[in-house]
Amino acid sequence: MPELPEVETVRRGLSPAMEGRVIERVELRRADLRFPFPDDFVKRLEGSKINRLGRRAKFLMGELSSGELLTMHLGMTGRFSIQGKGFEIFEHSAGDNPKHDHVVFHMQDEVTITFNDPRRFGFMELYKEGEAEASKRFSELGPEPLSNHFSPEYLEQVLRGKSSPIKNTLLDQRIVAGLGNIYVCEALFRSGISPTRKSSTIKGKLAARLVPVIKDVIREAIDAGGSSISDFAQTDGKLGYFQHSFFVYGKEDEPCTTCAKPIERISQSGRSTFFCSSCQK
Repeated sequence: MPELPEVETVRRGLSPAMEGRVIERVELRRADLRFPFPDDFVKRLEGSKINRLGRRAKFLMGELSSGELLTMHLGMTGRFSIQGKGFEIFEHSAGDNPKHDHVVFHMQDEVTITFNDPRRFGFMELYKEGEAEASKRFSELGPEPLSNHFSPEYLEQVLRGKSSPIKNTLLDQRIVAGLGNIYVCEALFRSGISPTRKSSTIKGKLAARLVPVIKDVIREAIDAGGSSISDFAQTDGKLGYFQHSFFVYGKEDEPCTTCAKPIERISQSGRSTFFCSSCQK
């Protein structure tokens, strides 16, 4: 599933095609994705200008001139492509069968943005002004990892008394928003912290070490265009390349780059965790 760096990469690719443009027409080619589309979805979008395309955690957030907010989640296999003057046209590959083109936004200036999602775990929602902030989906999200709010002091405070493994806790979107399995594995390795370590023990020097490493990993991944593990690609069809910088993720039995001991894989809450038991304590 795309994590924060991938969603931010998509946001940056979509912004020139969406921000400041009116949605002239919307095609819905099915009644639902993961969830049914909101009532009057097409009617509420058509004629509205997207004033700003932002991101919160793993959501794209389109602020509309109507005062409503369009939120979009990529799910596991969702991706956008752009066609139009001034944009590189991405032709569908075998993995992007046009039969999975479920939503098409026809923007002004003959720009077309298509959402393709083979597994249909993505979804789109519309919120009236002020509703999103009050909704459970967004009101319980923790701070963004690149924000000033996400600090060693904050992390130490929210981890106090938590007995769960630090890997599991960092995946809790109420603790920090947008982190996923890949980048937590990589950040814990770079920090020398075991994924099984009790969360409440991450304080003082450990918290001061972990927070900036998380920020570095996220920034590097964004700069690299995200990680293309299976389905993810940017809006112009190009792949991210941060996967070439992985130290542990997906590298079970390969030698650790630091100590040469084989990288191990364990399961935590149903997800694979990759780590070096020698370097991470």
